[in-house]
Amino acid sequence: MRLILLLLCIRLFALSSEAGVLIVADEFPAMEVVAAQLKSEEHIESTLVSQKELPASLSPYQAVIVYIHGPLSEKAENAFIDYTQAGGKLVLLHHSISSGKRKNAHWFKFLGVALPEGDLAQGGYKWIEGVNFELVNLHPSHFIMTNQVHYPEQISYKIAGGEPAERQFPGFKLERTEVYLNHVHTEPRTLLMGLNYTDSATHTNYMQTTAGWIKKTEKGWVIYFMPGHTKQDFENPTYGRIVVNAVIFKT
Repeated sequence: MRLILLLLCIRLFALSSEAGVLIVADEFPAMEVVAAQLKSEEHIESTLVSQKELPASLSPYQAVIVYIHGPLSEKAENAFIDYTQAGGKLVLLHHSISSGKRKNAHWFKFLGVALPEGDLAQGGYKWIEGVNFELVNLHPSHFIMTNQVHYPEQISYKIAGGEPAERQFPGFKLERTEVYLNHVHTEPRTLLMGLNYTDSATHTNYMQTTAGWIKKTEKGWVIYFMPGHTKQDFENPTYGRIVVNAVIFKT
């Protein structure tokens, strides 16, 4: 009996010392959708703050979600890096990796990414707004991409440097949103999601494996998903569940 009570006390202490999820944003409607999904689907409480309102320590949080469109402050940059390297789980969404972050001293090196300058046709990074594109599951055995996830489409897709012909991948579509092209990975990581986008102006098709990934960083983990320009992206049940899975994924 005493042992059972002791185990219950240990469990309650663990729960009380974990502060749920911290969402750091500068555009809140989309993140209110994510917070509501975490609450309704996994009973996880979230705290939404701006980067100016960061708590003194991020260590109590089981995950930190970042959704910052504008400049990333040096204070927030360092806090996110320190939290992750100490063992935290950092979930980056959409414009958390975008051209405005080129100004940050450590961000892209920490993430192992580059956004090349120059023309899109020559491999330069570009964002295009108001477009439709498809996303495919590149890792059908990974918890994040499979746990309670329903894929409504089968999408013809080819992984660059992989099989010689296109094949069918489970996936979904997003409409009237924003795509990022030509992210470059400068370090290895586990790929989770690919994008399939055709430029209506040039009819050029882009199949890139940079739309979702997970990467070990010292003691912690970084998870990134490119979609998320509008709150409607997160209201998509497939993508919404993938983001929830990233938060609850046991690393």
